[in-house]
Amino acid sequence: MRSAEKDLRTGLNTLSLALGDPQVGQLLDYLDLIAKWARVYNLTAVRDPAEMLTHHLLDSLAVIAPLQRYLKKAGLGQGARLLDVGSGAGLPGVVIAICCPSVAVTCVDTVAKKAAFIKQVALVLKLPNLTGMHTRVEAMSQPFDVVCSRAFASLVDFTQGSVGVLAPTGVWLAMKGRHPAEEIAALPATVAVFHVEQLVVPGLDAERCIVWMRPTVAA
Repeated sequence: MRSAEKDLRTGLNTLSLALGDPQVGQLLDYLDLIAKWARVYNLTAVRDPAEMLTHHLLDSLAVIAPLQRYLKKAGLGQGARLLDVGSGAGLPGVVIAICCPSVAVTCVDTVAKKAAFIKQVALVLKLPNLTGMHTRVEAMSQPFDVVCSRAFASLVDFTQGSVGVLAPTGVWLAMKGRHPAEEIAALPATVAVFHVEQLVVPGLDAERCIVWMRPTVAA
């Protein structure tokens, strides 16, 4: 077993995520694709393989169980639509597509090469539920049940920019570092934070959390 696979499986065990061997293989292949493309394109500032595993893969995997719990509670077990805004190299969108095959994941980025990378990942890893789009989220109109971002922008900018693609009963999922009290305080009255969920990322000595939000009025 190669070192990355061993560390990944250890992390999955810590996160209590039961993935099949094909999914583990897809995650490792995805990591290889990021490393390969990063040599030519500026996909990510993190280049060290071990650091990529913790800072990218395991960091994104930490959101899977909370997302699955929300989807189950909301009755969205099948056919849920998720948009990853400012997806970059596909974190966490690609990871969600691999771990949650019943969720239709769209990764949107304003940088063409990053959207092209997502399309290549979908092709190489055979992920029919993954779509890459090169556009601004403000230019999109199709509704999504969950709109997520990972260290993309302030909560105000994230929610204001993507409110147009939120389904009537949709929610925002913002992945953040430490508890963003000031950002939460700056949110308008039209956005309600209904849960701040602390995350523990295996091998990463840093604070992480999810800020769950929904509109308080019809947008």
